[in-house]
Amino acid sequence: MKLLAAIGVLLFVSVPAHAQGAKACDELKDEITKKLDAKGVKGYTLEIVAKDKDAEGKVVGTCDGGTKKVVYSRASAPHRSPGQGRRQALIHGRFSPPGSQSA
Repeated sequence: MKLLAAIGVLLFVSVPAHAQGAKACDELKDEITKKLDAKGVKGYTLEIVAKDKDAEGKVVGTCDGGTKKVVYSRASAPHRSPGQGRRQALIHGRFSPPGSQSA
């Protein structure tokens, strides 16, 4: 649900950002940051890159007269240890270890 909200915010933010292409990059980045933070979005980065540079993520705005772009990307999910999912399933009774009899 938060991802859907984040995507909605990004789409909403990108429309005015394109209309105001002459905006200073730091100012635009601050505005986007405030909107994402207000929506409770966590674990993201906003990066200002040259318009023609490839960057991983979604372009959410342009600035400095269209010469640069603001790119949104999500931080990677926290690393889980190999047995963590199995351990949680055992605790909650949703996993039967190999060799056990299930009814």
